[in-house]
Amino acid sequence: MTDNRIRKVIIVGGGSAGWMTAAFLSQALGKDMDLHLVESDEIGIVGVGEATIPPIVNFNKALGIDEDEFIKATQATFKLGIQFRDWGAIGETYTHGFGTMGHSTGVVDFPHFWLKMRQAGKADGLENYSINLLACEKNKFMRATDKYPNSPLQDIAHAFHFDAGLYARFLRRYAEQHGAVRIEGRISSVQQHPESGFVTSVTLANGDVHAADLFVDCSGFHGLLIERTLQTGYEDWSHLLPCNRALAVPCASVSPLTPYTRSTAHKAGWQWRIPLQSRIGNGHVYCSEYMSDDEAANILMRNLDGEALADPRPIKFTTGRRKQFWNKNVVAVGLAGGFMEPLESTSIHLVQKAISRLVAFFPNRNFDQADIDEFNRQSIQEYEQIRDFIVLHYHATRRDDSEFWNYCRTMPIPDTLRHKVELFRSNGRVYRINNELFSEVSWFQVMYGQGIHPHGYHGLADAKPEAFVEGMLADVRRVMHGVVDLMPTHEEFIAQNCKAEPVAR
Repeated sequence: MTDNRIRKVIIVGGGSAGWMTAAFLSQALGKDMDLHLVESDEIGIVGVGEATIPPIVNFNKALGIDEDEFIKATQATFKLGIQFRDWGAIGETYTHGFGTMGHSTGVVDFPHFWLKMRQAGKADGLENYSINLLACEKNKFMRATDKYPNSPLQDIAHAFHFDAGLYARFLRRYAEQHGAVRIEGRISSVQQHPESGFVTSVTLANGDVHAADLFVDCSGFHGLLIERTLQTGYEDWSHLLPCNRALAVPCASVSPLTPYTRSTAHKAGWQWRIPLQSRIGNGHVYCSEYMSDDEAANILMRNLDGEALADPRPIKFTTGRRKQFWNKNVVAVGLAGGFMEPLESTSIHLVQKAISRLVAFFPNRNFDQADIDEFNRQSIQEYEQIRDFIVLHYHATRRDDSEFWNYCRTMPIPDTLRHKVELFRSNGRVYRINNELFSEVSWFQVMYGQGIHPHGYHGLADAKPEAFVEGMLADVRRVMHGVVDLMPTHEEFIAQNCKAEPVAR
């Protein structure tokens, strides 16, 4: 039989995307396959992926990484959700918390009982019925535990805030220990097969030539292989997500150490706040059509919680995706595949999913088109589902204080999103399609938090007497507050379990 196994893989580009790929493939592929990563110290990385969502926990576990060790190495903190300020209307705040809400009640999900009582004026805010939301409000944290049966402590879902550069360094050590080889150098040219167009090798500025069977493009926005070489094409989503600039700046830490990311809407975009152990990461995402760079910088610097530790760093982007994520023998991972602005912290997750999908569809040297097509179909669907969730935040606003928000409020939206909104507006229903990333509870929190309040609720919520439902909510509220009150603060938990060494200024 012909041996068609992939013998060598080259990852082009480092950063979080490159070293996440190298770490996972080095473990998954074993040492019978050559795995090289080419990167240049001369080329910087974007590094916007400092906030994550809960699936990152599983990624680290799959690598066998000790969580406390990882947190210390990356100056990480824990994340239970994202707080949104001034999105629905100026002065309004809500939080999108991870995990569940209330407790399982059989056929009818807990949020519908909450809607029933809320519409009757007999239910408090959502934060009283979710352990993640309440812990955010009180700056508390602990990891989920099953030591206490039927306790909401089992339902805590967490992610992380971390220094993306330190995470890449941490994973580099892991990957190299598992057989990956780093090659320092800038790629000066790319060679292709004259008939098939497949990439055959890359040549470095020093003249060294490196050939491989499969190439993973982690080269960032410009997509050295997937776009500059293969000219795959890009689908521009600026009409749905018009922000195209960001300014990033770190500032000194302040107390309390919050277990959530903060997103504050401004006149033509929004500002992120990501607390690490060593500093706070800040950034202003905005649309250059409605705001100048100088005005954006002034807004950012005026809204820092501590002393700025550097000058703002500009980032230009176009939200969208490649028309194909896998073209010939090149797979794009991270920013090389597309850019989804960091509003819901999906950048690192999209890297993670691309890697796991590559492993699931790992080819031989035949590169069967059916596998490539299915990889692309799943990738495109995932990007479009996340896109809709992010567009929701912009479109579901009542703000009319600027041309930017007027545009977002009135812009045409995808039919897939319009259907979700209409379904929720009627009776609070949310349906996930093909196990999409964001859960029913996530959609519920954001739509309700942005001011989309359903006219009704699930009809079977009326099968329970109102007094029973009122008592159930009161019991959930009592238990949630009792449990969260006993939890340590976020800062205390880190100090007791995973405090990082101070960073020299």
